[in-house]
Amino acid sequence: MGQLVSDVKSILDYKDSKKQAENTRQQILSDMAADEREKTNLVKKALATQRAKYGASGASARSMSTGAVLKRLQSETAQPYNERRRANMKKLKQTQAQRPNLLQTLLDKFDDLVG
Repeated sequence: MGQLVSDVKSILDYKDSKKQAENTRQQILSDMAADEREKTNLVKKALATQRAKYGASGASARSMSTGAVLKRLQSETAQPYNERRRANMKKLKQTQAQRPNLLQTLLDKFDDLVG
């Protein structure tokens, strides 16, 4: 009877941990979406500011150096967000519920059951 109770408890614990893992995944995905929106807005603002500075100084948009500076500025602005995205993707891969293996549990306790 104790084994049955233990198996039922492990199944119920699995369901709870599965729900918790799904909630954690949803939270991580929500955070990633917010980071992406924030990154996009920040990059747009930084690029607009830099373009205004170059325009005020008389640099043309066709200039190769202007394009290179704007690309560098965009990559520098987006870098911390890309690092956070990689960290969040790693968390997503690690977030999963541990599925109970009832057969393995029975096999581990087989000697106790038989003997």
